[in-house]
Amino acid sequence: MAESTIHEGTEGALSRRKQREQNLYAGRVKVHPMAIGGFYRKLKWAAVIVLLGIYYIAPWLRWDRGPNTPDQALLIDMPARRAYFFGIEIWPQEVYYLAGLLIMGAIGLFLVTSLLGRVWCGYACPQTVWTDLYMLVERWIEGDRNARIKLDRQPLTGQKLAKRLAKHSVWLLIALATGGAWIMYFVDAPTVVGNFFTGQASFSVYFFVGMFTATTYLLAGWAREQVCTYMCPWPRFQAAMFDEDTMIVTYEPWRGEPRGKPKKGKTHVSPANLPPKGPDDSSTPGLAAIDWEQANALYGRDKVDGKGDCIACDKCVAVCPTGIDIRDGVQMECIGCALCIDACNSVMEKLGRPKNLITYDTLANQERRARGEKPRIRLIRARTILYGSLLAVVAGIMLFTLMTRSTHDLNVLHDRNPLFVTLSDGAIRNGYTIKILNKERAQSSYTLELGNLPQGTLSVVGMNTPRARQVQLTADPDSVTSYKIYVERPSSAVEQTTRDFQFRLTDRQGNVVVQETLFRGPER
Repeated sequence: MAESTIHEGTEGALSRRKQREQNLYAGRVKVHPMAIGGFYRKLKWAAVIVLLGIYYIAPWLRWDRGPNTPDQALLIDMPARRAYFFGIEIWPQEVYYLAGLLIMGAIGLFLVTSLLGRVWCGYACPQTVWTDLYMLVERWIEGDRNARIKLDRQPLTGQKLAKRLAKHSVWLLIALATGGAWIMYFVDAPTVVGNFFTGQASFSVYFFVGMFTATTYLLAGWAREQVCTYMCPWPRFQAAMFDEDTMIVTYEPWRGEPRGKPKKGKTHVSPANLPPKGPDDSSTPGLAAIDWEQANALYGRDKVDGKGDCIACDKCVAVCPTGIDIRDGVQMECIGCALCIDACNSVMEKLGRPKNLITYDTLANQERRARGEKPRIRLIRARTILYGSLLAVVAGIMLFTLMTRSTHDLNVLHDRNPLFVTLSDGAIRNGYTIKILNKERAQSSYTLELGNLPQGTLSVVGMNTPRARQVQLTADPDSVTSYKIYVERPSSAVEQTTRDFQFRLTDRQGNVVVQETLFRGPER
């Protein structure tokens, strides 16, 4: 009997555990955002138009750089190992500019997040921008929220099939244009378009266009809010940049609760309807939470509906692209697009109630409003000063290096084998390969000399010149020119195994580039 009881108890525990484990998974509920107008929706459309316009048009802009150079304004030329940004040309040796841009982007994102919350996610993130575009196409073809829900529930008919084929065809065309535009930043745009449609483009072009077409179609058309909720790491750590003075999309529960539909024959009380309690009441009219005792005394207990400004219409949920309820508080899934603000304001306007029940505000201000105090915005805080200072320093360093960048550079590579050679007269010779990087569009002349190497002389392989302290060299325009150099010293001057010295390269304008290296000799 006891064993039977134990067995039944064990089975029951295992069953309950299995049930809990099964309940941990929740299937995706498809989100059908409703169309909404308003200030923030217009702001989002403006961002979509500007960002997509830049993305699709920028590769077609031209910039004259002279003969034998690409005339595309924005180009990352992988075969030539160059990057062009209008009048700026970046060489492989200057990859630190890319690192600087990435650092500036990260710090700038931290700064914006600490000030305005997730506005990047709501307005400028590529996932948001392309998803907005895809949902616009979906709305044009299949209708608004209710029509799309109805269409999803219908069995497959000729009309439904036609709408779905039309929608996915347009989605694929947008995805193809997106993948093609991406490739145009790496090859000449007019050339690659012609080659692409005539079958003359390289395999890599077709591969990357196909890859970006597929990812755009899948992420913007199918995954949508799941990218923001599950795939993107940003929501996981952006909370570390929030504080009580960060502007976020927030709901005013002190004003909206308790929720309820308007009742006939009842008086609805908003904070703005209540006068000051007396001459000593310092609260700001229209801000403080409702005092129901005051409201009942003013309008009559049986006349007051006892409800907050929120009428539980759920329109804020219907317009949300991630399908959340902002009234539940700050959530990881909220991308800060503020469409719920437009939705709520449209309802409040129809009812004649104060707007901004859902609003852009800080948590600190919400507490102040609930107490009837005046809100205030604190943009200058410790973290914003830190982020702003770091951003200014990095931007200043990049601007300084860009403005003072040299038109030439020098790289020196010591021979690995042998490290040195002892000549018949006892002199010690080291071999070097030097590379002169000429960033100018014309051939340039340079003087190469030795520094900090007493009794050292140099000679150039292939040039019929005597050994000397300095030699005259030339470099081809907009290219890297290599020379094989020998440096010799008398045996009596080689007092140590290794000695630091410099190659000094001077152009016609007197600009000097110094490269440190070693002169090696036998053990002493």
